[in-house]
Amino acid sequence: MASNTNPTDNQNTQPGLIGSHAEYVKGAAQAAIGSVTGSQAWTASGEQAKAHAVSDMKAASEIRDASTQGLGRTEELAGKAFGCEGMVKEGVESKKA
Repeated sequence: MASNTNPTDNQNTQPGLIGSHAEYVKGAAQAAIGSVTGSQAWTASGEQAKAHAVSDMKAASEIRDASTQGLGRTEELAGKAFGCEGMVKEGVESKKA
């Protein structure tokens, strides 16, 4: 049996910042719906999605090269607007590069 050693497989399994932020927003929405409706299941699911997204954002940030993949001031301002300290930090770092 042949093993699959395709180098792009690792790239496909790495978390991405955009996808992680989208997952965070989805989790926040779920948690808000759960809070408004009193659904503990929705609230818990939303909080779990947010926690997973934060973990993925941190992992993606570690492998990111701010000098080539950052959005600078735009990312910093978006981070401030949405209360995302990670985006603020990444924006500042990519501005320096």
